[in-house]
Amino acid sequence: MKRVLRLTFAAMIMSILIACDEKIETPQYLEVTPNNISGSWRLQSSCGESLAEGCYVYIDFDRKERSFEIYQNTDSFATRYITGHFFIYTDEEAGAVIRGNYDYGNEAWTHRYVVSDLTSKRMVWRALDNPDYVDIYVRCEIPSNILASGAEL
Repeated sequence: MKRVLRLTFAAMIMSILIACDEKIETPQYLEVTPNNISGSWRLQSSCGESLAEGCYVYIDFDRKERSFEIYQNTDSFATRYITGHFFIYTDEEAGAVIRGNYDYGNEAWTHRYVVSDLTSKRMVWRALDNPDYVDIYVRCEIPSNILASGAEL
């Protein structure tokens, strides 16, 4: 009986030691560069709120051309297709900042955004002029029906 208790106790100790030895995965943060943000992203939340049901914002970044394509329906019934160019620079105090200009009339984005917590699957944008304005983007494939509706425009 004592031997069974000792073996049970030893097994419990080993389990605790093994559990404590497991490494907690920390995200691999990437440098904010055109190469690392290149590809398709979906706006997951804005200012802590998910988008209304049926609403979407997708943005596709082309690293070589420093261009973007946006597919969104947040301010219209149908998909709006918007194009332009983006620029990334480093602000000594804030960090990596992204800004953009739309192709039509070269109008600038409403905000410049500090990009942080960039991983291969997620990034956070915080408006440089309003730290309470935070957007979270997640890597995705843009659905083919949305790409097609943008191509029709």
